[in-house]
Amino acid sequence: MNKSKVSSSRSPATSFRKVTKKSAARSLRVAVAIMAAGKGTRLKSQLPKVLHEVGGKPLLEHVIRAAVRIVPAQDVYAIIGHEAERVRTAMRHIGVNFVLQAEQRGTGHALMVAREALAAYDHVIVLSGDAPMISIETIGRLRDFHLEQRAAMTLLTAELENPTGYGRVLRKSPKSAEVLGIVEEKSAGPAQKKIREINSGFYVFDVKELYSSIGELSTDNAHREYYLTDMAAVFKKARQRVVAWKTSTPSEVLGGNTRAELADIDQEIRLAKCRQLMADGATIFYPATCVIDADVEIAADTVIEPFVQLLGKTKIGSNSRVRSYSVIRDSEIGDGVMVRPGCIMEDARIGPGAIIGPYSHLRPGSEIGEGAHVGNFVETKKIKLGKGSKANHLTYLGDAEIGAGVNIGAGTITCNYDGVHKHKTVIDDDVFIGSDSTLVAPVRVGKGAYVGAASCITEDVPEDSLAVARGRQVVKEGWVRQKRAERAKP
Repeated sequence: MNKSKVSSSRSPATSFRKVTKKSAARSLRVAVAIMAAGKGTRLKSQLPKVLHEVGGKPLLEHVIRAAVRIVPAQDVYAIIGHEAERVRTAMRHIGVNFVLQAEQRGTGHALMVAREALAAYDHVIVLSGDAPMISIETIGRLRDFHLEQRAAMTLLTAELENPTGYGRVLRKSPKSAEVLGIVEEKSAGPAQKKIREINSGFYVFDVKELYSSIGELSTDNAHREYYLTDMAAVFKKARQRVVAWKTSTPSEVLGGNTRAELADIDQEIRLAKCRQLMADGATIFYPATCVIDADVEIAADTVIEPFVQLLGKTKIGSNSRVRSYSVIRDSEIGDGVMVRPGCIMEDARIGPGAIIGPYSHLRPGSEIGEGAHVGNFVETKKIKLGKGSKANHLTYLGDAEIGAGVNIGAGTITCNYDGVHKHKTVIDDDVFIGSDSTLVAPVRVGKGAYVGAASCITEDVPEDSLAVARGRQVVKEGWVRQKRAERAKP
């Protein structure tokens, strides 16, 4: 048996307070173990199964986020195996512990290798790393039921319309919490196959009882693995109490084993997110067409039109509108903002009352001030555009600080890159930049200055000055008539 390898700098034992029906309070230590070692063969992917995304997050992160609402992060243990370092790196930011199951020999084996990590606890909640829809309410109620029942093992069950392929739960009687056993599909008789209550693979164990009996598990099965499901039979043989609590939301226990199942889960998570946002006061037209990640925030009275993608940690204020075909990631949009169709934003900040688009591209570091306009086919990157300033047409603004009340004419470019280094353009308040101007950084245009159309500005422009930097127009009258006459000669 492998020894557990735990990565944590904190104490593994923290207190959990629970009052029983007899009102006898005692301090209990509760951990969460998340099964996350599998490969996910049916996904046919080089990416570890638990890192496949639904609802904008990896499967495992959804489960961890639920777990840390039940116990502190230092009491959560993700049991990892396949591509362990890749999973550890992806989840490290949440602050949970990791137990290495170097050789994956089943779910029972996973808790065997976690013995050292979990031994200091009184109870452990076992969750599946590929079942992202599990709710904190269900985990909490499962834990409480286990403690109230004083059980050695508590199963989370669900009733499915089509339970084919799942292990059936055999209760002592229909109304009894006590479980007599779990029968797998291939071993079930005709009457047992009619049972629709299935074992979800989520459990709570009394840790002392678990590790005093886990050695009784056998690998006498087709895959030669230790199955945690078999602990029900082990405990019953030892006359220990095994009970079940059934969730009223069967979908939350379902995992994603195929691409099609992941797509179904993703759709359900996103639809639930839309419903939550609408319940909080946002309007979302045709939610099924929108892609809205789990961490997105939208204030009341904001309207989201069809075919919008709101990704990452995007936040949108009140009374704003995001029109169709816009894709917005990790951005903050203030109150009363209009985002016209087809805009792309990433890590951008939009002030209240601004108008963006249509077809604007705001790259990371773009800060658009209150009431500013960024219009058709304008690209920005790492800029500050001041209050009420406008860049309405066909413009690139990169590495620039632009003051308030500035007008940027169509076709203007800030030339910020010399082939080696990036340089900054500064445009002070109330400047007028004529169309088709080129500002070669580093350069500064002073307050109230004008730049004539089609100018190439390579030197600073003083305050209240006019800068014109273009070739002088030359007109040669009759030149075309003369050319035509020459071509007409034999």
